[in-house]
Amino acid sequence: MTTSRWDDVNEHVKAEWKAETSPFERVYAIVEGTHDGQSAARIAERALVSEPTARRHCKTLVTTGFAEADADGRTTLYKRNSDRVLDARIRELREETTRDDILDGIERMKRDIRRYQDRYDVVTPEALARKLDADETEGWDDISAWKTTRTNLAVAQAALAYDEASHQLTA
Repeated sequence: MTTSRWDDVNEHVKAEWKAETSPFERVYAIVEGTHDGQSAARIAERALVSEPTARRHCKTLVTTGFAEADADGRTTLYKRNSDRVLDARIRELREETTRDDILDGIERMKRDIRRYQDRYDVVTPEALARKLDADETEGWDDISAWKTTRTNLAVAQAALAYDEASHQLTA
């Protein structure tokens, strides 16, 4: 059996990652990118650690609030804590963007959403999904963009509300 050049590259990258990071850092990195729950066994495989090591570090991440754990039968599934992700996005937006830029962004995103609504004569991307045929590529691409815009709008509005509440508390 012949090993391709890409297999060699992947193995090299894995070896380098393992050499340059601790088992905890690798488990953290995997959980940080996990939207849907994954078992300790799957996280261990991806983080290049043993299953007991992955489970121990996942429990630590749950204890610190960075991760969430959900039971799925006899298996525990771990994923990043969505509230912490949201908090981080709001904090980053507030620190890196002016209030005027946030307001401008909110208005732009509202216009974009209205354009989707007018174009497809529906009020939500979910309603559009019910109308589309499987082969309508542009419509499906618009659903994805619409959902992303809606999420970004909610984060921007939350950042603005947080900023306003923060100013009221210090006034």
